[in-house]
Order: sequence, then C-alpha cells, then structure tokens
Amino acid sequence: MDATTVLADVSGSIATVGYGLAAIGPAIGVGIVVGKTIEGVARQPELAGRLQVLMWIGIAFTEALAFIGIATAFIFGY
Repeated sequence: MDATTVLADVSGSIATVGYGLAAIGPAIGVGIVVGKTIEGVARQPELAGRLQVLMWIGIAFTEALAFIGIATAFIFGY
C-alpha cells in the first residue's frame, strides 16, 4: 500500500473535527468564569446576586465562540 492509496482512502468532512476543537476553548472559558464567580462569592457573599448576573453575561459571551465555531464548520465544511 503506497501513499497514493492511503490518501485516496481519506475522504469526508473535517468540519466535525474542527468544531470539536473549537468547542474546547469555550468549555475552558466557562469553567474559568464559573470558578472565579464561586471564588468571588466565597470572598464577599453579599455580592452573590451581582456576581451571578455578571457570570451569566460572561458565559453568554464565551458561548458565542462556540456558535462561531458551528458557523465556521458549516461555511467551510459543506
């Protein structure tokens, strides 16, 4: 089996792999946002409500990266 045969067998869309890699960043980002919010509430419990609102805004912005990854997979993959 030579290199030409191996290359001929590889086919399909790499977009699914690209989206999987693109989802790693937002997942790490959401973990950091939630972790820092928990840390902030532990330090100043009276700010829990305000920090929770800021946490949800941060999660929304972070998840926007995942949506961009989905759009990119559809644009370039299909």
